[in-house]
Amino acid sequence: MTGLFTRLGLAAGLALVTATSGVAQELPKNLRVVIGSTSTGGDTYQAASFVADAMSKHFGINAKVDAVGPTEAFKAIARDRRGMTIMIHHDQSYLGHLYGVKGYEDIFTTYKIGPTLTINPGNAYLVPKKSPYKSISDVIDAAVNGTRVRVAIQPGGVSEIGFSALKNAAKIKKAGAEKNLVSVNTGSQADKDQLLFDGQADVINGSVQSNEQYTRLPEDDQKAMRFIWLTAAKETLDQVNEKGLGGTSRDTLLQYATPKSSVTLDGERDFTFDKDFFIIYNKDVDPAMVEAIDAGLKEIYAEGAIEKSMKDAFFVPHYLPSKEAAAYLEKKRDDYKKVIEAIRE
Repeated sequence: MTGLFTRLGLAAGLALVTATSGVAQELPKNLRVVIGSTSTGGDTYQAASFVADAMSKHFGINAKVDAVGPTEAFKAIARDRRGMTIMIHHDQSYLGHLYGVKGYEDIFTTYKIGPTLTINPGNAYLVPKKSPYKSISDVIDAAVNGTRVRVAIQPGGVSEIGFSALKNAAKIKKAGAEKNLVSVNTGSQADKDQLLFDGQADVINGSVQSNEQYTRLPEDDQKAMRFIWLTAAKETLDQVNEKGLGGTSRDTLLQYATPKSSVTLDGERDFTFDKDFFIIYNKDVDPAMVEAIDAGLKEIYAEGAIEKSMKDAFFVPHYLPSKEAAAYLEKKRDDYKKVIEAIRE
């Protein structure tokens, strides 16, 4: 192995690596990567697997993903000061705390923030194909005009932040209109989908990966859906493969994102949300280990193979080293805190 890192050898279950700073750091030969999801078929597991597989090859270790869910994942890294366990999760990590979800602490003071890894640009909102709402603007206008609109979400995180933005946009257009956007709180994506199928919700939070298949069904099919909003920034969607996903091209998807589909943030700018995945460590992890993983990931991303794998799966590579990642994520936290507080007044 050449470049920033040279593998010096293996001993006692540890892989010894050294950086150009001259700091030698022992990485565990068997690294446990816990994730904030219990699903092995979702985007969190997929994002973590890209990184764990690449780290295994690059460092000569065995990094294994363990889908334990957020509560158990946070407990696992809180117990492990040696760095034998790391966590990969997404913006839910800090949004859960902002929304007051039980079990979510302030990650910026309780843990050590590691590097950002990738973005899932597919966070979306959908309606039945037969819905009278043809755009996200129609949904906001309906609320402004006094119509009750039911939106199925999983409360307390990524699913809810777009809903909060919708309420904020309605409030900006007409004070009190936000009350006409009503959350239907539920759990998994399958649960949200079922509420739409059964007519128990008018709009659902979903994703391009999970729901694109339903958008290709004929209108008379009970499961047929339409995208009306993608929360990702245009600059992020511009980076996905031109072919998009399934039968929906990138150009088509861009029609559902800002500026073509607008949800105002403050009357002048549009709200956007990119779902970032990143590493979280124990607060007292050895700084040399953080440096080792940062530098190794920098090499991994520079090589390009992980970028291709991510883009093929409709992810956007987004590597920032730990210090930059912490500042970037804290700014996101502060920005979305303002949105949440605006509708709590």
